[in-house]
Amino acid sequence: MTNPKIGKINSDIAKVKAKISDYQAKLRALEKQKVDCENERIIALVRSEKISDAELTALMQSLRKDEPAADISARKITKQEDNK
Repeated sequence: MTNPKIGKINSDIAKVKAKISDYQAKLRALEKQKVDCENERIIALVRSEKISDAELTALMQSLRKDEPAADISARKITKQEDNK
């Protein structure tokens, strides 16, 4: 004969596990939405600056090397002057 308390506890455990699973799925969906929104904002910012792919690549590489942003601006101006 099974203890009715244990049966109720097992039932509650199953309910909580189901809720946890639902919340984990909801969390993954919300995190994906957040990343998508961040990516849209980054793309909009990059497009608003109207920089070339090469300039964007140079910017990203300099950020990885901790190069000051002023050096990038100087490089861009020098490149523009060279193109004239």
